[in-house]
Amino acid sequence: MVTVDQYLAFAAMSLLVIGIPGPSVLFVIGRALAHGRRTALATVLGNVTGSYMLVVAVALGVGSLVERSLLFFLVVKLAGAAYLVLLGVQAFRHRKEMRLTSAARSGQPAHGDLRTVADGVVVGVTNPKGIVFFAAVLPQFVDHSAGHLPAQMLLLGLVPIAIGTVTDTLWGLGASAARTWFAGSDRRLSMIGGAGGFAMIGLGVTVAATGRTD
Repeated sequence: MVTVDQYLAFAAMSLLVIGIPGPSVLFVIGRALAHGRRTALATVLGNVTGSYMLVVAVALGVGSLVERSLLFFLVVKLAGAAYLVLLGVQAFRHRKEMRLTSAARSGQPAHGDLRTVADGVVVGVTNPKGIVFFAAVLPQFVDHSAGHLPAQMLLLGLVPIAIGTVTDTLWGLGASAARTWFAGSDRRLSMIGGAGGFAMIGLGVTVAATGRTD
């Protein structure tokens, strides 16, 4: 159904797009700095889940609505931006409460795994970069003569998801390692947690201010 050439061509395009850090990467880094490795990994899981939900939406035809309607795109984008700012404000407000307790040393996330994954899903499914990529680029790589277009999109969509999982994980592990290095001092740990909060707030503002202008 999906040829090797289709996979390779779409993989090359996906690698090119994913290689430019976007909202999902910056969000993972911010969460890693604010809460550590386990939260970063749970965020990656949520992000890729949300991203694949976009693939499913495009395969089922919602992507054409996003592509045609600037208003719908703006609503989704601004909702994601507002959520990022909210998470950043929360991280900054609680920065002084950060301590490298036994739970933190074991990698226990601040809000629980399911909550952290859910946060990642919201950011992933409202990521403007992902919306545009899957709605505008993914349909170009299907073979209309072969039929089963939704199935082709679902299969092709696994390619950027796999690439994003690997790259986002590496970003998260790197950022959490930097956080651990700062953990010798509660003051430095508080500063790095605040930096993670500021990063998420800045990301939310950036997402709100950029995107489609048509």
